[in-house]
Amino acid sequence: MQRRAANWAEFLGEKLLFCFGISALVLLLLIFLMLLKEGVPVFQHTAPTAFLLGHRWLPLSDIFGILPLLLGSLLVTLAASVIALLLGIPTAVFISEVAPRRLREVLKPLIEMLAAVPSVALGFVGLVVVGPLLREWLGLDSGLTALTGAVTLAFMSLPTIVSIADDAIGAVPSSYRDASLALGATHWQTIRRVLLPAARRGIFAAGMLGIGRAIGETMTVMMVTGNAAVIPKWPPLCRFWEAMAEFPGLEGFRATLDYLLAPYFDSVRTMTATIGAEMGEVVWHSGHYHALFAIGLVLFLITFFVNLAADLAVGRR
Repeated sequence: MQRRAANWAEFLGEKLLFCFGISALVLLLLIFLMLLKEGVPVFQHTAPTAFLLGHRWLPLSDIFGILPLLLGSLLVTLAASVIALLLGIPTAVFISEVAPRRLREVLKPLIEMLAAVPSVALGFVGLVVVGPLLREWLGLDSGLTALTGAVTLAFMSLPTIVSIADDAIGAVPSSYRDASLALGATHWQTIRRVLLPAARRGIFAAGMLGIGRAIGETMTVMMVTGNAAVIPKWPPLCRFWEAMAEFPGLEGFRATLDYLLAPYFDSVRTMTATIGAEMGEVVWHSGHYHALFAIGLVLFLITFFVNLAADLAVGRR
């Protein structure tokens, strides 16, 4: 009798988990269909190429070109991901393999608590602290730039990257460490050549989740990036070569860095910030309304393909 009851409980549990899994897929499909239904009508008066590659976003004139928004999202997300990875992975290694146990028990909860800070609070910090500091240090006209948004988003992504990378490194069997040390490797050689390669799947997943957090953020970037729907300026290539010829060595490296970072010193607007700022005041079922849903559809597809590529990369590894 008890065995039959246990079998029934196991059967019901399996079916319940199956229903939950299917419901997640159904909800995802319904979201996609809603974005498709509300976003596609914009293409009745705006060609898809003009929508994706247009240089101007002027809703009052019914001009919907999202290329400045795409480039703004790309610039902010790439820089935020690089900063977060450069800070997050060494931090995870330190917490997992270097820090004493008592310090680790304090550091990891503190870092994870950063994930609970509201995005509007971090945006306020970026607005009153990070922006003025970057404006003063770099001699900019305004601190509300793509670089400010990238730095702020990097700190938002940091808890996710550190937590998951730390768990991935900690999940490596202790026999790997013992075998490496027994063969004469130092502690740092064991970390670099054994633990990090063994935990690369988890570290890669941490990086992709951090990128997903950065690309989907709305309030922070709306507060600190300046909200200018224009294509970021890039100096002419001839000016770069002139600077390289005039300043060799270290100065040439600085000229290269200045050239590569030039777009980050301008104000930008991201796709998420555009939806958040304009959806509350848009006329129902107008061209502007459908254009905002089309931006949401583009964001949905970008996120989907990024996650699909990450899943395929992890599977191949």
